[in-house]
Amino acid sequence: MPEPASRAARFDGAARHPVWFDDMATGPNLSPLTGEVRADLAIVGGGFTGLWTAIKARERWPEARIVVIEAAACGHAASGRNGGFCAPSISHGVGNALQRWPNEAESLIRLGRENLDGLERDLDHHGIDGGFARPGKLSVAATPWQVAGLRSMHDTYTRLGIDSTFLEGDALRERFDSPVYSAGLFEPNYALVHPGKLVYGLRAAALAARVLIHESTEATALMRDGDTLVLRTPTGRVHAGRVVLASNASVPLLRRLRQTVVPIFDYTLVTAPLTDAQLAQIGWTGAHGIADSGNQFHYFRKTDDNRILWGGFDAIYQKGSRRDAALLHRPESLERLAANFDAAFPSLETIHFSHSWGGVIDTSARTTFFAGSAHGGRLAYAMGFTGQGVSASRFAALTMLDLIEGKTTERTALRMVRSRAVPFPPEPFRALAIGRAQRDLAHEDQTGKRSTFLKLMDRFGVGFDS
Repeated sequence: MPEPASRAARFDGAARHPVWFDDMATGPNLSPLTGEVRADLAIVGGGFTGLWTAIKARERWPEARIVVIEAAACGHAASGRNGGFCAPSISHGVGNALQRWPNEAESLIRLGRENLDGLERDLDHHGIDGGFARPGKLSVAATPWQVAGLRSMHDTYTRLGIDSTFLEGDALRERFDSPVYSAGLFEPNYALVHPGKLVYGLRAAALAARVLIHESTEATALMRDGDTLVLRTPTGRVHAGRVVLASNASVPLLRRLRQTVVPIFDYTLVTAPLTDAQLAQIGWTGAHGIADSGNQFHYFRKTDDNRILWGGFDAIYQKGSRRDAALLHRPESLERLAANFDAAFPSLETIHFSHSWGGVIDTSARTTFFAGSAHGGRLAYAMGFTGQGVSASRFAALTMLDLIEGKTTERTALRMVRSRAVPFPPEPFRALAIGRAQRDLAHEDQTGKRSTFLKLMDRFGVGFDS
């Protein structure tokens, strides 16, 4: 196996941006907001959540003046820096729904599956080529306790009527062959998307629906002026009857939300294109995505030109909830990713990495998104997707629109949505608690034993994930 120095050299020249934006036709440049603008609905954030909100708002209010303001460019943050895993879930998976929201778990599971179907219908309706397909997802296990966990998950899926297949031996090797993983659970109803195509497709659909989008327009303050909310930007202001906050991992404009999420940095490597023979060597001839079963987990998939995207494992919190752009590149995390890649794919240990990048995850203490309202129902927010927002962002958009419309719906009645988010403690206790949880999660991966600290967190319905 290569020494760390030579391994690092394999990504030294890698492009430091997501592979999704290579050779993309991004559409027209959208000018910053200047002066005073009035809107019926103003949306802060031009990622998946904000763009879905704009599109679905236009369906409800055909004549409304809808304005989106985006601090940089649409999709520049989490929406363009993820792996494109599009889950049939709004609750960070079936297991999380059963553990944290047992009384409404079956509803959450059903709504998650309906949301994925609705997302696909919306893409078809608006003519959006988001690279959407349902090739399925393979969860793989590396240790005996992870194998037992997959067996238990298979039993749970069977009880709930969710199609899945437990795989070992030759059956696993037909879908994926690695010396690290000894069992798998294949779930056919799982989608993948091309994040770049999806975000620019949503942007184009919003523009076609007469939504005004201003890029390079950071919302710096939120104020109340009678029945109107005012968003201040460096070059102007938006006066709006209703406001939606869809800025996720950015510092929330609503001060009371600032302790409810922490920014967690996640890193990704992408290989050069592989040949059919190289892919056959690792048994990965299908289009399905794969994720392993550790607390510190990898997610991996193939791109359209047969590169392997390999991300995850490290989940880095910077003391003080720092969000500096410089932190999007972290060589030690990339080296660890490359070492783990080599262990999983020994036949590819000399392959070059063409891209490397980091992203920021808006992590909540309960690992699911939450939503709510403020300013007498004039403002709605959703955040805390914890790395599972590609599909859940659409559901969150619908929920926020329900809230600002004053509707009571199945979405707004969910305890997962309406219950108060658990705040993270202030520094230095925040960094200490996150560090302790991460060390204990790593120890559980190595031993299969859950610590007293983690069990106590479980008891109170909180946790740490990415």
